Amino acid sequence: MTEGQISTFPVPNLEDIPEDLRSMMLAIQEKTGFIPNVFLGLAHRPDELRAFMTYHDALMERDSGLTKAEREMIVVATSGANSCMYCVVAHGAILRIRAKDPFIADQLAIDPSKANLDARQQAMIAFAVKLARTPEDLEQSDHQTLRDHGFSDDDIWDIGAITGLFAMSNRLAHLASMQPNDEFFTMGRG
Repeated sequence: MTEGQISTFPVPNLEDIPEDLRSMMLAIQEKTGFIPNVFLGLAHRPDELRAFMTYHDALMERDSGLTKAEREMIVVATSGANSCMYCVVAHGAILRIRAKDPFIADQLAIDPSKANLDARQQAMIAFAVKLARTPEDLEQSDHQTLRDHGFSDDDIWDIGAITGLFAMSNRLAHLASMQPNDEFFTMGRG
């Protein structure tokens, strides 16, 4: 686990976390070798962590017209636009693994317009970043651009919902000065 303070808010001891959440965290630890700090950092408000995880899984784990790597691309690009170190680092690691590309996360976090993406993915990321940064400027023509690249209305909803969920996650990570686990920095790079 990351040394030092992972959140400016109380971080409960693992044994004090409700059983359902503790079991979820231990299952992730068994799979990855560590518990992501976000779970520990949000565990001081168990009902909110449960709601967050339910919505996260509904968007990020379900069958969709977006690949799991494309969903992570949205998270990394919009988190970069929101200057959220925790989400860029943690989801950048997941993206590198899912895309089997050690460079894509850094490209998307720094300058999505120059990332090595196909035209469909470029349209998806441009839409997501616009929604993240200037949502008031979103127009029906932006939706049509996505349709022209083969996205369905369900896909467009997914792009927007992922952007929205991670806008909230980015704000919470900023609020808590959440620190990413050291393990995330090197995952998927070798």
